[in-house]
Amino acid sequence: MSLLPITEAELQAFIEDVLPEPRRVDLEVYLAAHPAEAERLRALREQKLALKALYDPILDEPIPARLQIAASGPARVSQRWLPASLPRVAASLALVAAGAAAGWMGRGATDPGSLDMQASDSTSTRVQMASLARYAAMAHQVYSPEVRHPVEVGVDQEDQLVKWLSKRLGSTLRPPKLKPLGYELMGGRLLPGSNGPVAQFMYEDAAKHRLTLYVSTENTANKNTGFRFAREGSINVFYWIDGKCGYALSADIDKAQLTQLATAVYEQLEPS
Repeated sequence: MSLLPITEAELQAFIEDVLPEPRRVDLEVYLAAHPAEAERLRALREQKLALKALYDPILDEPIPARLQIAASGPARVSQRWLPASLPRVAASLALVAAGAAAGWMGRGATDPGSLDMQASDSTSTRVQMASLARYAAMAHQVYSPEVRHPVEVGVDQEDQLVKWLSKRLGSTLRPPKLKPLGYELMGGRLLPGSNGPVAQFMYEDAAKHRLTLYVSTENTANKNTGFRFAREGSINVFYWIDGKCGYALSADIDKAQLTQLATAVYEQLEPS
């Protein structure tokens, strides 16, 4: 057996499956004698797989039209600005109407593939909001089709799930009750976020349509925002920030139905 100490670089190479075979044997012996280190590597490998599942789809996405337009020069951008803005204005007005009906004041909407924020929002808030909606939609696309393991911890262990996710996010989480609207809680999972872990709760109706609630505690600006709507492909998303927490409700259902569900979620998450 080699007497050379195991280095951190070799541990990372082991996670990436690029460690040469002779040292792999040494490392496996080392891990057998150091269970805490073995657990750390297991967690890092799980995080790597989760990141891969969450972000690999971006590599196959086409370049957004708005970026192609920007690359073509200022003149072309100015020519397209007016017609491109009209649907966005109409969508904004539609969301205000929907939000008012739901008991909120809707404050913005987006066209498919875009996540434009209010001019009054700070740059950091806009970035956080855009990331919140997009990552929530991506996580929904990755995990909602799963048959065998759609959630990490099932609803049969709901108390354990809530305690675990609350501890990891550093904030008390309460999965909303959506049974009156036809959706039963299936369970949840922990996902990697931009600067820390995020939580995903998954629901399902009798027709096997799935709904996910994405919860992040990464809002460093600690600023509340209005209720927003976005669309990523076929996924509709309602999202907002309340204090340090960001919430995003995602589903492949029509906007009117998602509005009703988002209303119920928002009201249950509102501090009493």
